Amino acid sequence: MNTPAQSPQIALSTLAPGFADPVHDTQSVFRTLLDALSRPGKIGKIGNVLPASQGDARSSLPRARADLAAFAALLALCDYSTPVWLAQPDAVLGSALRFHTGAPLVDEPQDAAFAYVHDASTLPPLSCFALGEPETPEQSVTLIVRVESLTQGSPVVLRGPGIERVRTIAPAGLPVRFWRERAELAPLFPCGIDCYLVCGDTLSGLPRTTRVELD
Repeated sequence: MNTPAQSPQIALSTLAPGFADPVHDTQSVFRTLLDALSRPGKIGKIGNVLPASQGDARSSLPRARADLAAFAALLALCDYSTPVWLAQPDAVLGSALRFHTGAPLVDEPQDAAFAYVHDASTLPPLSCFALGEPETPEQSVTLIVRVESLTQGSPVVLRGPGIERVRTIAPAGLPVRFWRERAELAPLFPCGIDCYLVCGDTLSGLPRTTRVELD
């Protein structure tokens, strides 16, 4: 059973704005997210869909810690039926999600439909998250992890659906155990975890069907 975290009252004066054009911006971001999962390792870019508060640290508007891609992805994916777990406290992001999407925040990672990890070094073991059941594999978590870079880390080779032969990615900042723990989940397919790696306004998808080889 999902256990919602305590929801303090939202002060509109300190609320981070959502999409400027909710319908079209949600569709645009969702297409980018879908393309990223269907073409693992391809780097996608989120367009200018959020006000200056999220893209410009000089803005006087409230600003979440989450990068633009992470914030936009959560706004596009979440609704009242998708509990969210934030690995690092972010009052601005939490208030924005509750207000703009209706998504409840939960205290435990296993209760989340979506989980956001702002600091990749603090990523809990993947076994802490919902993996789905064989009859309902869709009831697993989608993990959004902010990394230092999508291109400047140790190379990782990807194979599987959506990749013609192989694709190499080089995310920086993920704990090494992430790849080992992910490989340990492979025998559980169709259960597992779909993941987005985000950095700034860019992101890359890593679905559960993708096989990973460390270079």
